[in-house]
Amino acid sequence: MAGSNGKQKSALDMVLSLGVILLAAGVVYLFIPHDDGKEAAVERVDYRVELLTARRAASYPVAAPVGLPDSWKPTSVRFEGDKSDAWHLGFHGPDGQYVVIKQSAGKRGQFIDEATQGSEATGKTERIDGRSWTRYSGGRYDALVLEGDKGETTVVAGTASFGKLRTMAESLEMK
Repeated sequence: MAGSNGKQKSALDMVLSLGVILLAAGVVYLFIPHDDGKEAAVERVDYRVELLTARRAASYPVAAPVGLPDSWKPTSVRFEGDKSDAWHLGFHGPDGQYVVIKQSAGKRGQFIDEATQGSEATGKTERIDGRSWTRYSGGRYDALVLEGDKGETTVVAGTASFGKLRTMAESLEMK
């Protein structure tokens, strides 16, 4: 039975190798950062410079909120003058939902479709500060849409409820 000793060494070597691999995996797990299911903190951005730039350059009054509580965190901002004076200002709402203000002087139908991510007009309107906003629903975002006097379109959209979208629309100052 000369061959049985070699088989025992092979089995022992495999068990030892497995132990070394498990030990190395444990060390890697302990010392390399990993997600424990916690949400990453949403970073607040300062949009004042971009807002001033947009208000100087845009062909329409640019919308930005005034008086929102600190629980509304601005998370993204951009003005693209070369793309129909496109304005974008995104927020992380107090309930964790996303709300964005988008404006453009471009083709209304195409802009609304992109800004609402495929939503359709519901036929319902809301009066906010004397203006008639149209409700959109059914796409990725719900939205409130305002067709402006100077050819611009303002969209307040997101994953938030219509109540939160209305809160954002009510806070908008257009200059």
